[in-house]
Order: sequence, then C-alpha cells, then structure tokens
Amino acid sequence: MLDWLGTVLTESPPPDLLRLAAVPVFAWAAYRDVRTRRVPNATWLPLALLGIALLAWDVARVSAGDLPGGLVARERFYLRVALSLGMVGSIGYLFYYFGGFGGADAKALIVLAVLFPTFPTYYLPAASLPLTRTTVGVFSLTVLSNTVIVGAAYPVAVTLRNALSGHLAPIMFIGRPIRAEEATAEYGSLLQTPGGFTRRGLDLDALRMYLRWRGTTLTAVRENPERLRDPASLPDDPAPPGDGSIPESGELAVEGDDEATADGGRRGEAGGGGDAQAATGGGGDYDDPWGAGAFLDDIEGSAYGTTAEGLRDGLDVLAEADVVWISPGMPFIVPMFVALVVSLVYGDLFFELVSLLV
Repeated sequence: MLDWLGTVLTESPPPDLLRLAAVPVFAWAAYRDVRTRRVPNATWLPLALLGIALLAWDVARVSAGDLPGGLVARERFYLRVALSLGMVGSIGYLFYYFGGFGGADAKALIVLAVLFPTFPTYYLPAASLPLTRTTVGVFSLTVLSNTVIVGAAYPVAVTLRNALSGHLAPIMFIGRPIRAEEATAEYGSLLQTPGGFTRRGLDLDALRMYLRWRGTTLTAVRENPERLRDPASLPDDPAPPGDGSIPESGELAVEGDDEATADGGRRGEAGGGGDAQAATGGGGDYDDPWGAGAFLDDIEGSAYGTTAEGLRDGLDVLAEADVVWISPGMPFIVPMFVALVVSLVYGDLFFELVSLLV
C-alpha cells in the first residue's frame, strides 16, 4: 500500500495530483444535489481558480519544453486546451442558457473544462491511470461522454422498476408514480395535466413556492379544492415564497402558520374578504383559478419557468388524483461525479465501446 501511494505521489505530475481535489468537491456537490437540489455557487469558484492556476502551470511547462514529443506535442496540447474551453465549456453555458441544465450543472461542466483540458496521468507500480486514452485527448470531453452513459442507466433502472412493480403507462420510461399527497416531499416535475401525460408538467419546486406564498398546504388543496380555486380566497398579505427547496426536516413549513386558516383562505378580516367573499360554491368559473396568475405576478423571478396555466393544471391534478407520475429528477451532477471517477480510473467508456464495434 505504501509503495503504491509513494509511486503515485512521487512519479505523477504535481499539477495532476492537485487536480484530484475535484473528486471530494464533486462528491459533496452530488450529495447536496440529491438532498436539496441546491449547490452553493461558492462550491465552484475555488475549483475554477485552481484550474486556471494549474492550466497556467501546464502552459509554462509546455513552453519550457517539459513535454515529450517536441513541437507536435505542444501543438496538440494547445489544441486540446482550446477544444476543452471552447467546446465543452460552451456546451455547459449553452445548455444552461436554453434551459437544458441548471446553474450548478453548467458551472460544474465549465469547471471541468478548465480543470481537465487534457488527460491527467497517475503512475502506479505496474500501470498508469487512466487505463485507456482517446486519440482526441480532451479529458473534459471524456468526462462529459461518460456522464451521458452513466446518466442513461438511470432511466433504464426506472423503467425496470416500474415494470416489475406493475406500474405500466406510456410515461413509465421517464417517470415514477407517487401518492399525490406526497408531492411536496419530492423533487422533479409533475408529468400529468387534466388532459393526460406531458413531458413539461408543473415543477414541484414551484408548487412548494406557491403553497408557501399563499400560506396553505397540499392537504388543504386536496380537502378544499373548490374554495382554494377561487382567487378571492388568496391571502391579503402573501408570505415570501422561498426557493422551493425541501427543508431538511422533510416538512414543508408554511410562513405564518399561526395566522393561516385551516384551508388556506384569507387571514383574518383585513381587506373585507373573509369567508363571505371566498365562498362561491363548487364549479365556479374564475378569471384566475387558484390565483396562479396573481402568484406569478407577485413574486420575483419566474418560479422555474412555471406558467399560470401549468400551475393551474398541476393543482387540478393534485387536488383530484390519488396517484400521480413525476419525473425522477436525477441531478446531473450525480452521474457527472460517477463519470469523473470512472474517467480518472478507466478512461473513455464511449471511445472503448466504439473501438469494440469497429
């Protein structure tokens, strides 16, 4: 064991050893992403600064001729750095810009592009890691392709689980069923509307924001749907919506619980609304059912891209259904962390699969 560790520490390039600091940071970020779907921005800045410093170190080494292969090797190094920063880094930004990634996912990929532009090398007594290398030689691209492969295994597992448990539906390949009353304890998106299945349903973070804003609970929505569908039942002084995250306790705390009515109606008599104004009987037609439009107009931001119609559809489903389908909501940083470890040890899975087929 000591011989193995001594070889790694004494024979491997120092910049590559320092790059291993990314592994525990990505492990922590993956854990945070699973538990809270929130990764602080401060997570990525130290890694980005480390990547810039190590890249400058590598450039100095290459410029000084400390790289086997002469001019050709130097040209390949600069090309690989350009591809990593220009292509992989841009992919992270563009996916975030067009809504394909969350902010943390994009930052993580950009950090990888800066920190691992080329393949690192870790010498063992009888081998060196990664065990395989690509001809392209852009390590951040290897991590990205491995992330796609690792991430693809999750929907397969979800599908098998649904099939084995007897939950057969057109949406079984991308979703899983839960009890409707438990929706506020889950991350992901609702995959249903009153008209059927959808790929772009209500974001459950936005649902928690809405419930907190109007000082009510999903239980109240299910017990009093007609009353809460009436916008006249909105509180006079809505609470801050928060960011939609699930508290560590797992319980959705509601601002002003001591003032809120049991069914989430107006607080007290201020504004003259009260029960008389809110009670219209079942089945009424409203300009703004559930107060969805008022919620989005009142809060700062867009509630994760939620529209008033999407919020209304989601509330209609959750108010009536016993079982609903939601997206698994697997954070992208989780397969990215697994892919980083696989890439450091083995190399590029996709490249090896293609090599076997050719």
